[in-house]
Amino acid sequence: MSRFQQARFLISAAAPAQFPADSGAEVAFAGRSNAGKSSAINAIVKRHGLARTSKLPGRTRLLNFFELAPGKRLVDLPGYGYASAPESERLTWQPLIDALKARQCLRGLFLIVDVRRGVTAGDAGLIEWLDPAQRVHVLLSKADKLGRGEGLRTLRAASAQLEGRATVQLFSALNGAGVPEAQDVLVGWLA
Repeated sequence: MSRFQQARFLISAAAPAQFPADSGAEVAFAGRSNAGKSSAINAIVKRHGLARTSKLPGRTRLLNFFELAPGKRLVDLPGYGYASAPESERLTWQPLIDALKARQCLRGLFLIVDVRRGVTAGDAGLIEWLDPAQRVHVLLSKADKLGRGEGLRTLRAASAQLEGRATVQLFSALNGAGVPEAQDVLVGWLA
């Protein structure tokens, strides 16, 4: 049974004026294109198809807000790195993300990182861009693609690389590994 039975799509925002009111609590989901952000959201809230997934990178092009309960929201951000969106469209994303960062209701960021790539310079740059007091939890997604030993080595390496700036865990939307741990973090942040 889902801990988020009321989860529903709210709005795709193309401008800050379209954001829900800056009240309650929000957690953003970010990562490189095709890292598995939408799949992670669906797995964590246990709602297949809540966030649209695609095998093609760069399909999320707006800030997608989802309500988990009254006053508790997730925000799915466009991926960075490779994206199939035109450059002119990608340039409109930064002001949106800057406006999200300034919201009082933002409680933290889930950073989705493909476990096979590890934490990249772009991922580290995103963490540096955030307010230093902002919480970050890294999901090393697609952990099912690695053996147990290799996954644990990757987890230790990512933890050392992050130097305490973020918490980190292995995660697989496909087989459910790490889903309860990620749910606990999300519930704690939204409380």
